[in-house]
Amino acid sequence: MTTPVVVANNLSRHYEVRSGLFSKPHLIRALSDASFSLMPGKTLAVVGESGCGKSTLARLITMIEPPTEGDFTLAGELATPDKWRKMRADVQIVFQDPYGSLNPRQRVGAILEEPLKINRRDIDAAGRTEKAREMLRLVGLRAEHYDRYPHMFSGGQRQRIAVARALMLEPKVLVLDEPVSALDLSIQSQILNLLVDLQEKLGLAYLFISHDLSVVKHMADDIIVMYLGRPVEIGTKADLFAHPRHPYTKALLSATPMADPRARKERIKLEGELPSPSNVPPGCAFAPRCWKAQDKCRAERPLLDDGPQPAACFFPEA
Repeated sequence: MTTPVVVANNLSRHYEVRSGLFSKPHLIRALSDASFSLMPGKTLAVVGESGCGKSTLARLITMIEPPTEGDFTLAGELATPDKWRKMRADVQIVFQDPYGSLNPRQRVGAILEEPLKINRRDIDAAGRTEKAREMLRLVGLRAEHYDRYPHMFSGGQRQRIAVARALMLEPKVLVLDEPVSALDLSIQSQILNLLVDLQEKLGLAYLFISHDLSVVKHMADDIIVMYLGRPVEIGTKADLFAHPRHPYTKALLSATPMADPRARKERIKLEGELPSPSNVPPGCAFAPRCWKAQDKCRAERPLLDDGPQPAACFFPEA
């Protein structure tokens, strides 16, 4: 039986923020109690509004920041700070902005070879060059692009270069933080299809962060829905799109455009704004915007229930 490549247990990340020089610090709970497992060759999507903790989760899994609470294992090994340097090669990230994530002063070849220079001292200059050219071909670029600068490429080509750089160390997990949101729609489909092909060829596991549910429907195997730093529903793509249990998930799906103009669905408009992470309301954080909220919701915080499609709601959809 295949074992998970990543297993996260109650990952949390909190920050102390001061509004003034002599003010008391506020505790920002950017991420709380995130637990999941990620299988090789599969895609786990993390969705939700801006500020829900998606990118914070990405920073923890890529070992950019330590968790305040909880832990996770990578390929069966506990990811503790003393092991980060060795383990980071197995988890690479592709950022949202292909214009800002590449060094404009470096040629593409130098950008691709840099991870090998830092992490693979056993590969000489000729070996690095050969691997960089091979990776360019793998992501659909030509070998002559090796000597060009990033400004000579379109946004889609730059994102291909970013993907190639992330693959240079042959990682087990690729964290994709809104990888196509800065691209035109026609280019988005090309990059998504490239990611699907690479996953099939290399057996990669993807942690796919997005707010676009139409993209998630194309890419994901499993989905975590986040709200204000906490997972509120977890399930397979098929189950979650067909039968959302949490009201927030239902509202997100209702706002997703449909390709069929004859199809009709109920549009759920959420009232109010997302609460501040520094002033989370008591009870269920979604209660101030929820049409199903009752007194119990405002007094107690619901936990993820048991079952194949857990939802953190006292009154979930049937």
